[in-house]
Amino acid sequence: MKKVILLFAVVVLLASCVQEKEISSIHPENWTKRKATINAKDSLEYGKSYLSIYSQIYSSSEHKTHNLTAMVSLRNTSDVDTIYLTKAEYFDTHGLSLRNYFSHPIYLAPLETAEIIIDEMDVEGGTGSNFIFEWHAPKDCPEPLFEGVMNSTVGQQGLSFTTQSRRIK
Repeated sequence: MKKVILLFAVVVLLASCVQEKEISSIHPENWTKRKATINAKDSLEYGKSYLSIYSQIYSSSEHKTHNLTAMVSLRNTSDVDTIYLTKAEYFDTHGLSLRNYFSHPIYLAPLETAEIIIDEMDVEGGTGSNFIFEWHAPKDCPEPLFEGVMNSTVGQQGLSFTTQSRRIK
């Protein structure tokens, strides 16, 4: 009986030492530092963009997937105008919303880039995840560019590819 109790105590002790690894993509950048107010009197144009992201890809067959890290790059392509983003919403393969990254407008200064990282272990999005971005920019300002860079390294093998957004509104 003492051996069983001792074994149980060792198992409990070891289990309590295991820490769950935090998925950083669930705890987004402190977007409050970028908080902006959009004045209704400003003559800003509205746009909406779609970006495909892959948190997993198929490997060998449809029954085996390979996890990827995804860097979502939010880029202001104007060298003179500030732009405003009002939505960065992440969806899974089935079109279900997983999370919004900010609940207030944020700004990107001329030529500035902000990033969202989807960790390799964060596979909620699946093989067909995507983002919808809503943005406002001054008239005649180039539209923002949203890119995805997916990568993974296993042993000496590396995999990397990119996607670019498409304006849908």
